[in-house]
Amino acid sequence: MRAAPAVGALAISLLLARHPIGRHAGRLMFGAVALFGIATIIFGLSRSLPVSIAALTVVGAADVVSVVVRSSLVQLQTPDYMRGRVSAVNMLFIGTSNQLGEFESGTLAALVGAVPTAVAGGIGTLVVTLLWMGFFPTLRKLDRLEATSED
Repeated sequence: MRAAPAVGALAISLLLARHPIGRHAGRLMFGAVALFGIATIIFGLSRSLPVSIAALTVVGAADVVSVVVRSSLVQLQTPDYMRGRVSAVNMLFIGTSNQLGEFESGTLAALVGAVPTAVAGGIGTLVVTLLWMGFFPTLRKLDRLEATSED
């Protein structure tokens, strides 16, 4: 099961290398994050090894799509003179959020159990996705991953 997210990530990475994201990048990103949340809920509720492995494979694939869009936007939408600083802050927040999320999930799992924690994490992902789609309509409507700022 530990390798399943990596298998999904590798598979979608190879697909994206051959067929890059062309249109509807914003919707694709939010859809991938929502799919990540749904797959997390399925994994949390699953009592079947094949279903759990499939759900974790989808988690890895969906995560890569989200990361590709977000990373591309940071590089393409940031002015040249700010790119290094913005990328550094972005990486700091990504690394920190992963560590804090692992701590939070482990603590919650110790208190209420692994299944409720996984399901709550998936539901939380869906709620945040819906909120961000409403708060950031320009990002939701983003079509192509291309530079738009003039330096």
